[in-house]
Amino acid sequence: MRFSVWPTTTQSWTDLSELARHAAATGWDGLWVADHFMGPSEPADGPMLECWSVLAGLATSVGRLRLGPLVSGNTYRHPAVLANMASTIDHLSGGRFVLGLGAGWQENEHTAYGLAAYDVPGRLARLEEACAVLRALFDEPRAEFSGRFYALKNAPMEPKALQAHLPLLIGGGGEQVTLRIVARFADEWNTWGLPEVLARKGAVLARHCEAIGRDPATIAHSAQVLVALEGTGELPARLPGIRVSAAEMQDLLGRYRDAGVDEFILPDWNLGTAAVRTDVLDRFIGEIAAPFRDAR
Repeated sequence: MRFSVWPTTTQSWTDLSELARHAAATGWDGLWVADHFMGPSEPADGPMLECWSVLAGLATSVGRLRLGPLVSGNTYRHPAVLANMASTIDHLSGGRFVLGLGAGWQENEHTAYGLAAYDVPGRLARLEEACAVLRALFDEPRAEFSGRFYALKNAPMEPKALQAHLPLLIGGGGEQVTLRIVARFADEWNTWGLPEVLARKGAVLARHCEAIGRDPATIAHSAQVLVALEGTGELPARLPGIRVSAAEMQDLLGRYRDAGVDEFILPDWNLGTAAVRTDVLDRFIGEIAAPFRDAR
């Protein structure tokens, strides 16, 4: 298994970049950044660094780690613009970038910035077309696309990414539509949840893959929950979370592995001060994750 950290962008750039460098030096495999401009609950006050600017900074200042947004909201940027951003950051990082993409869901951001939110079917339809636009720009010398929402006409995108195939991660767990889009386009799939959720949704994804003749094993699976390790950290009610001992966390990682999860992502959002976060990350990667990393 791979193990990645998901630092909150409500912390300062100094703290975030120091945590990223520490993660790279202590054996973590990747780092993910949320694409939001404010918190989901009102009043949504307080600082929040912009996702793609943070990724560009990390790409040039932190080595070794895979980097990406978890996930970029499709409604915030035209996919052709996003493709150029992703290719550029792949160059800045030396070929370590993963483009995470989702339909977009946070209504207060759309309202505050005057962005069209659409209903759920509308967002998912746009996500599916956006994936086709991205792959065309990544993979073809000149891209053509004519859809309901997006159009490309002999569109260039140079330079292409350093990676011969820039990986596309799709985030979400909707079983009827989102996982069908994952089956069609994604190299990686991510969703929140405990192992039982990942096993059930992974089986649904496999059926979508089989329906189009794709090997489900060609899509990597990743998951995250908030972790309060032996009394360290809070567990907000809004997101899946667990309060566990080190031994219980190891057991949980074994269940994730058995459910087909290739990468476990640890958010630091609930872990308190920078010093406490660093201590938890060190214990997690050095003690709890060690048996699973050795098995890779």
